[in-house]
Amino acid sequence: MSLVKWTPLFEGFEDMDKMFNNMLPVSRGLTGGFMPAIDMYEDKSNIIVETQLAGIDPEKVSISIENDVLSIKGESEKKSEIDEKNYYRKEIHRGSFYRSIPLPARVVGDKAEALAQDGVLKITIPKAEESAPKTIKIQTKKK
Repeated sequence: MSLVKWTPLFEGFEDMDKMFNNMLPVSRGLTGGFMPAIDMYEDKSNIIVETQLAGIDPEKVSISIENDVLSIKGESEKKSEIDEKNYYRKEIHRGSFYRSIPLPARVVGDKAEALAQDGVLKITIPKAEESAPKTIKIQTKKK
């Protein structure tokens, strides 16, 4: 598991960023896309990543793992909008999305599995076996 450096100086900025994202959800999609939220946890032998992709065709989502970094990208169908609508709020994000997540442990990306069910994408990635330290015995020569 990798360590996360504690930076108390910038801790308040994370809370401020969350506050702005909650107040202005449209600002997250200014580029036409969005970034899906994830849950990441582990069990004894796997790293599990879950993300909600309700309304997105799983066939239009691609997943890759390279150098212990998980990348999820895809596209939500963008329906044509009618300008005559008088929106009070417009928070549903459509368009392309991309998410790159560093994984907390070494993994075997070739054996990863993904399952889409009820609008949730669940990716199970086996952890790589950690190599045990090799002990080398020092030999001595006597004259």
